[in-house]
Amino acid sequence: MPLIPDIQKIDPVLNQIPQQLHCIHLMGICGTGMASLAGILQQKGYKITGSDRNIYPPMSLFLEDLSIPVMEGYQAENLDQNPDLVIVGNVITRDNPEAIRLVEAGLPYLSFPQAIKHFILLEKRSIVISGTHGKTTTSSISAWALEESGLAPSFMIGGIPLNFQSGFKLDKGPYAVIEGDEYDTAFFDKGPKFLHYDPWIVILTSIEFDHADIYRDLDHIISSFRKLLTLIPEQGYLIANIDDPVVKSLTAEAKCRVRTYSLTQKAYIRGTDIDVEGSITKIKITRDDKPFVEVATPIYGHHNLSNLLATVSLADCLALSAKAIKNAFITFKGVKRRQEIIGEKRNILILDDFAHHPTAVRKTIFAVREKYKKRRLIAIFEPRSNTSRRNIFQQQYATAFNHADWVLIPEPPRIGTILPVDKFSSSQLVEDLLGKGIKASCFQDSGVLFSTLKSEIKSGDVVLFMSNGSFDNLPGRLLESLI
Repeated sequence: MPLIPDIQKIDPVLNQIPQQLHCIHLMGICGTGMASLAGILQQKGYKITGSDRNIYPPMSLFLEDLSIPVMEGYQAENLDQNPDLVIVGNVITRDNPEAIRLVEAGLPYLSFPQAIKHFILLEKRSIVISGTHGKTTTSSISAWALEESGLAPSFMIGGIPLNFQSGFKLDKGPYAVIEGDEYDTAFFDKGPKFLHYDPWIVILTSIEFDHADIYRDLDHIISSFRKLLTLIPEQGYLIANIDDPVVKSLTAEAKCRVRTYSLTQKAYIRGTDIDVEGSITKIKITRDDKPFVEVATPIYGHHNLSNLLATVSLADCLALSAKAIKNAFITFKGVKRRQEIIGEKRNILILDDFAHHPTAVRKTIFAVREKYKKRRLIAIFEPRSNTSRRNIFQQQYATAFNHADWVLIPEPPRIGTILPVDKFSSSQLVEDLLGKGIKASCFQDSGVLFSTLKSEIKSGDVVLFMSNGSFDNLPGRLLESLI
């Protein structure tokens, strides 16, 4: 069976996938997507091994539960078993010891998205959820809606939907829901991952400048989404959030059928009359300006309701019943690390969220503020992503915390690799917040931050942690410390 052609165009090594595959090794296995792929491949009957430098929950526990061995650290010796195929995560660089051994040994290899295409999508209709924000939640709601409709979907999601307790599922139905990431594919393929997924439907939630380590500016990132839209067949669909001005402008370029959705303006699918009753949010939805369905859901925040509308649009394209839609939304449990409740002790509520882009930080804080109006909101943010450790959004972060009562920020980790002129400054952000009358504190590291937090939290507080990494497991450690 020939290797997927893209890699042959990009890399001079002409590998081939062996006819008989037994052992597959994943480099960078603890990434959310890579761990899910490992689970799918194991489900298909392959022996799986993996390696990673950063091994921490929840993915480390997820792999442990699957009894998939993970080698800590990247070493050439990790490939001494001569696996039949190696899947290379995009965290792997050309000078990685395993990458060097991979090329020297002439082992067959694929990138992560090429593996998804080869092992999951060849016999499925691909539903690609894309955009700067909301991909994981929208993918999770969409997969659950298809599940509740009896369509037995497969899915690959960069998080863990609580309804499934897994970021992946391989099933017999005709559809596969794939979270389509705009980040680059691998060291041998610098194009975005989502270009490998052969979409029949694309949901486009939002487009903003992000990933400053690989994209020059907003126009550069828009060019990648333009390429994605060209892959949708004429009889496919683009489902577009026209509350986002960039997305709205791109709808005119689509050569396929277009379905728009909005919370604020006229659209094919529109949400109106939002009503919050205790822990449940209700919203009326129109289709082509006519009443369509009224749903209730435990999720909250306008950004999440927008994600819900995207799923309503998908459900309409697939002709799902109103009953199935309503049942899916009221039973949707959310996603790990998306406004996830870690626990509550001594009347102190602890939440964990993946937010790291300033827009996501702002929307998450606002949603939590609206949900818990009468409680002190402590927002703790770790600038950990490749973009947030740079000063590209230094000023935007200064407006992202307006609805917090106290902001705690450590200095960015692993910042030594970034030029001084490009480094994000936590102390400068705190100074800017203090200048606006917002209580804020900067810490040299998470350890000092944690000690200060423990000494000053009190009954009634809501503590919101935001990071795209483990954040030294501070949310769990804080809960354990509340005796």
